[in-house]
Amino acid sequence: MVTGITGTEQYLTFRLADEVFAVEVGRVREILDYTPVTKVPRTPGFMRGVINVRGSVVPVLDLRLKFGMEKTEQSVDTCIIVLEVTFEEEVITLGALADSVQEVIELEPGLIEPAPRLGGLIRTEFIKGMGKRENAFIMILDIDKVFSLDELEALQGPGTEQAVA
Repeated sequence: MVTGITGTEQYLTFRLADEVFAVEVGRVREILDYTPVTKVPRTPGFMRGVINVRGSVVPVLDLRLKFGMEKTEQSVDTCIIVLEVTFEEEVITLGALADSVQEVIELEPGLIEPAPRLGGLIRTEFIKGMGKRENAFIMILDIDKVFSLDELEALQGPGTEQAVA
């Protein structure tokens, strides 16, 4: 059993390349069709820019780049998942690019295995668990741990607090 998962939870599943990932539904604010982003100079490579979500500046991150994959290419299914991430007891809203959104699923604790322990070479602390569904695994992300403190501070830096036209 995975620590911190005590009951049946709902997860939004999405695809990055050939892999399926999931985040807790309670962390998802909304799902947007892909919209062009405004580039912000001197930001981390995985930050694609910012978008305007009802008057608020929202950083858009490319999870594929963050996870060492090829850059997300825009297609008819590409979308932005607007998420709430907790950072130093403050909730930050950010957008995550996904190749496609799949569905909302329910997973009981018994269907979730702990994240694999791969030694010090590969970071897996951002994987809350591995959900089992139809002979496949779904990587359940601990969205608060996907980005480091330094990376989130960089997103809060100059250039992200002004409104976007």
